[in-house]
Amino acid sequence: MANKVTIYDLAKALNTTASTVSRALQNHPRISKKMKTQVMELAEKLHFEPDPVALHLRTGKSSVIAVIVPRISRNFFAAAIAGIEQVAYENGYSVIFSQSNESYETEKSIIKTLLTKKVDAIAVSLSAETTDYSHFLPFINKGTPIVFFDRVPDGLNVSKVEVDNYQAAYQAVEHLIKQGCKRIYHLAGPLSLSVYRNRMNGYLDALKEYNIVPQENWIYHNGITLETGTEAANAIIAAGELPDAILAAGDFSAMGVLLAFKKAGISIPQQVALVGFANELFDVFVDPELTSVNLFSHELGETSARLLIEQLNQSPEERLIQHIQFPPELIIRSSSIKTK
Repeated sequence: MANKVTIYDLAKALNTTASTVSRALQNHPRISKKMKTQVMELAEKLHFEPDPVALHLRTGKSSVIAVIVPRISRNFFAAAIAGIEQVAYENGYSVIFSQSNESYETEKSIIKTLLTKKVDAIAVSLSAETTDYSHFLPFINKGTPIVFFDRVPDGLNVSKVEVDNYQAAYQAVEHLIKQGCKRIYHLAGPLSLSVYRNRMNGYLDALKEYNIVPQENWIYHNGITLETGTEAANAIIAAGELPDAILAAGDFSAMGVLLAFKKAGISIPQQVALVGFANELFDVFVDPELTSVNLFSHELGETSARLLIEQLNQSPEERLIQHIQFPPELIIRSSSIKTK
């Protein structure tokens, strides 16, 4: 069996040092583009495979980015992970991911475990139960790059990547008002999370702008699942007075509304217009097709990963805290277009 090619073999062939080869393989900014190209071409030619254990011992880095999401089963988070993976792999990093299942205790347990894994960086979307962020402080205090995406914390000095959820909800309500809707209900998410508070505030401010005063019974809380959407729809039906429209904080709860209303013989959008959030894949496979806010999940993942890798190539003193917001995009489909 032929001996395994090492960085020392590459260095000898290129008449340079092993440390230069190592840095070139890690895309270090201080290594010239010419040298990086020479190293990569020779490494490919000689079928060089880096030893992750040796790399960790030599650099203190694992070349691993950890990702924590509430639910891997949701297309939004699956697409975000795919975006993170794509950028990470292009830059020589592998990705491990965990799901909190919307549990604060599980999220804390994952972070505790990651402290023993020596990951290089972390991308996080918070669980629905998380209101205390102290479990992230050990990573922040030791200078590990950490980026929060979509579900981001308040009052924590970290980088964040999200869609402008306030403007997204505002635009959705404005669209419904322009369809002639005045009684617009809202299925809100857990207000412990800023993403859902921002959607609620956008909803309320849009109504205020058009001189519509919402009633207390217009808002249903913690309505982001299929089950809670169905429960809210049945409660609305039982109350005996239908709204003109419903803005759901998520597509799953919007789907619960759609199914319950169909079962009860209530037509969408003729009787009640409907808008969701997340632009899930199933939105175009239902009748009527669901109007929804595009949350740019893949792009959020890509941007989060680029931000992490940028910080990995900087010293903690050089890093800038960034808050990146994507402008909202309302995908208008037939569920919200009132027939005249």
